[in-house]
Amino acid sequence: MSEAGREAGAGGSSLGPDGHSASEQAGQHVFETVSSETVYSGAILALRLDQVVMPGGKVAEREVVEHHGAVAVVAVDDAGDVVLIRQYRHPIGARLLELPAGLIDVEGEDPLAAARRELAEETGLAAARWSVLVDVALSPGFTDEALRIYLAEGLTATDRPAPELEEADIALVRLPVAEAVRAALAGEIVNATAVAGVLAFAAARGTGAALRPADAPWPGQPTALLRRQARQRES
Repeated sequence: MSEAGREAGAGGSSLGPDGHSASEQAGQHVFETVSSETVYSGAILALRLDQVVMPGGKVAEREVVEHHGAVAVVAVDDAGDVVLIRQYRHPIGARLLELPAGLIDVEGEDPLAAARRELAEETGLAAARWSVLVDVALSPGFTDEALRIYLAEGLTATDRPAPELEEADIALVRLPVAEAVRAALAGEIVNATAVAGVLAFAAARGTGAALRPADAPWPGQPTALLRRQARQRES
């Protein structure tokens, strides 16, 4: 007998073939967090261990990485090319083709304002027209990290602050949309944000799907790390 079956038998109830008790419908369980321990808290992430009640009553430990929310921009110029950047990423020791992007690491910062800032800082461009392209939960199995990808059109040059650190080595790359799609499908663009943004733009353009306005609500925006850091500053 499985562990779940022994636990159910000990409590006098039985589990159905889907692993749920007769009194609990699949998809209705409340995953209550009964305790939480912070293991690490840094500048861009925190790691906590949560004890969570599973269906059937068993308590399981789940590792959760709290991360700042982020924004990214699919900037399309008048020629129909997507503006990408090639940037060094130390964790994998390689330069990747990416979208202009950055963290929302100031409490209360408007995501659209952050997107405008990142586009200017990384490309020296501004945009006349903005819309929400797609929202992405990057790896919900272990982190609350999420990002909003905007579509920016009507590009013009603007002041670019002096780049620092990795950004001082950024190279701009403009690709026709079809070539960017090919590169994503060929494994030449592997950054998750860039793949999602390029393919979402191609799908929206190909289907005529309506995009959300730039100020559309973002219920999935992560805030746990910002709240944690605000409490730390106050203490």
